[in-house]
Amino acid sequence: MTWTAPEAIDAYGSPMADSPLAAGEREILAEFLASFRTALLRKCAGLTGEQLAETTVRPSNLSLLGLIRHMAKVERVWFRERFAGRTLPPMFDADKGKDADFEDLAPERAEEDYARLVEEIRLADEVIAGASLDDTFVHRGEVYSLRLVHVHMISEYARHAGHADLLRESLDGVTGS
Repeated sequence: MTWTAPEAIDAYGSPMADSPLAAGEREILAEFLASFRTALLRKCAGLTGEQLAETTVRPSNLSLLGLIRHMAKVERVWFRERFAGRTLPPMFDADKGKDADFEDLAPERAEEDYARLVEEIRLADEVIAGASLDDTFVHRGEVYSLRLVHVHMISEYARHAGHADLLRESLDGVTGS
């Protein structure tokens, strides 16, 4: 049986909820991040590993599977390594280069890569559950707040969700959210 990406659900296992229009800063940032996380997963729904690995917008090397792998790495780096200060092994083979998340694709590992992203999202949320948006860490001599990390991650997901829109439409004509 061929694996296909599951129905688009948010990282918490339920259909994507509407983001609040009036709420506290923490809730709005968390909901926007969850919405963009889900948008990427939604673009992958129903596709096989082979389809996810296809590069459909030449000359770019982008694929939906590459975006899944990249965002798993970004989740890990920003939340668990930088914010929480954990030392974790590299997610991808360092010998394959810094772009291994985009270029070292194996369609037969798509299910594992997809599950890794969902797990990194869960672990990221776990790490920040009791933290304040004002909590800080130092990276390369600069002080960062958890608030900035949220804004950065929303921006990163928004950019890549746009890429995912183009990739999916080029792949099979599916458009929309």
